[in-house]
Amino acid sequence: MNDRQRGASRSGSAQGDGRKTKAGAFDVRVVIAGLIGFYGVVLLVMGLVADDAAARAKTGDVNANLWSGIGMVIFAAAFVIWARLRPVVVTSPESPSEDADTADTAGTRTAAGER
Repeated sequence: MNDRQRGASRSGSAQGDGRKTKAGAFDVRVVIAGLIGFYGVVLLVMGLVADDAAARAKTGDVNANLWSGIGMVIFAAAFVIWARLRPVVVTSPESPSEDADTADTAGTRTAAGER
């Protein structure tokens, strides 16, 4: 057994597990949180700055932009917390050169053709 095969068997890639990494910024929850958080901050600022009597009259004397913005920022924060606490783990495939090297030693074929 050479050094590459020993390293592969220690890391579990000899069984075909591949390398496991977190999705990170490519997690859909982070993207959704970014979009909703951005719109939430815009509404929050508009609710604080551009609040007038005409807009309040339309909503029954409620600052709709402010409350919608607060809700969206809280929702975005919840998504970010969720993504940090339970990250998506992605298994990357092995490189083709490793597949060719370990294909002969990874397992033996049975009479039915299974490994």
